[in-house]
Amino acid sequence: MLIEILLAITIGILAGTFTGLAPGIHINLVALLLLILSGFFLSFTSPIVLAVFIVAMATAHTFIDFIPSIFLGCPEESTALSVLPGHKLLLQGRGYEAARLTSIGCFAGILMLFILIPFFIFFLPNFYETMKFLVPFVLIFASVFLIVKEKNPLLALFLFLLSGVLGIITLNFYVIKQPLFVLFTGLFGTSTILTSISQKTKLPEQKITSEKINNKEILRIMPSSVISSSLCAFLPGLGSSQAAIIGSQMNKRMNEERFLLLLGTISTLVMGLNFAALYILDKSRSGTGIIIQKLIESITLNQLFLFLAVMLVSAGISVFLALFFARFFAKNISKINYTKMNIVILLILTLMSIFISGWISLIVLITATAIGILAINLGVKRTQLMGCLILPVILYFIL
Repeated sequence: MLIEILLAITIGILAGTFTGLAPGIHINLVALLLLILSGFFLSFTSPIVLAVFIVAMATAHTFIDFIPSIFLGCPEESTALSVLPGHKLLLQGRGYEAARLTSIGCFAGILMLFILIPFFIFFLPNFYETMKFLVPFVLIFASVFLIVKEKNPLLALFLFLLSGVLGIITLNFYVIKQPLFVLFTGLFGTSTILTSISQKTKLPEQKITSEKINNKEILRIMPSSVISSSLCAFLPGLGSSQAAIIGSQMNKRMNEERFLLLLGTISTLVMGLNFAALYILDKSRSGTGIIIQKLIESITLNQLFLFLAVMLVSAGISVFLALFFARFFAKNISKINYTKMNIVILLILTLMSIFISGWISLIVLITATAIGILAINLGVKRTQLMGCLILPVILYFIL
């Protein structure tokens, strides 16, 4: 059994690395294929081994997923906000540093899980309904606070509502498959790429440094990471992006470096707490969690601790993989014609949108791209474009 688990962890890390580096290929898709083929796999292994594979894959994906977001501007829901400070550091020759910060944040989040999960096992069931009640008010407060802080709050409100309406329409337009992929690609990916092409952006040579990060920086983001991740991991319709918006408003003097640390920490906290919800609440909060729940109907405490151990081992390996690929990108990206590379990436993302979400998704992609470019040209922070998820979630809880 031990050999099977170690093999499942190894293959899971490789699968998570692949999904992390390949934009548009999500771990939910791989987990679904595994479920479809589970009849074959269960003829020579057990459900818990398949679950271990999924947990290891999800962990590795969380670490690696930031690399294409920072260096190529190809975001997913959990990494969309990393495009903003990540791209800024990339243009300063600090792309490797940006990826390193998210990796350190991710590993810090894994370590925090060992403290948090025992606490949630004892207290969460009693406070679950209270948490559900608080969510829309927390999101409204965070959104209003973000808007008021803008130089032009009216423009910020306009873009927040505009992206929110687009999100409501897209998420409820069932003809479009994987709507979040198209939404975030347009709002944060292709809008950035087209702006870089129009400005003929040239990347400076990237510096590969390994300066020690002050432990106080990590400790400063922990309270906000824990609170926001806890709200968003256990409740339906919420994820890493909403947690990052809430968490960023709980930190004073939030700069690019601290924000990337926060994003990394939140991404692994939300991922780990989603799996913990299978045991604590007997409810799934993610696609991979649903697949595990179908493989193993009732998660035991011992199995939850096994998942934690798998996450720790996978994280220990994935942090080195993330730094390896970040170093590779940093060394080579400045040697490439950045404009030509952006044109190629733009074509790839467009084709992927058609392939993944169908031809009609091009309407959403073009609209989302236009809104993203509008935000850039108006000088409004693109965190306001998270209205595409925040507004539908607020309405979900209120109505």
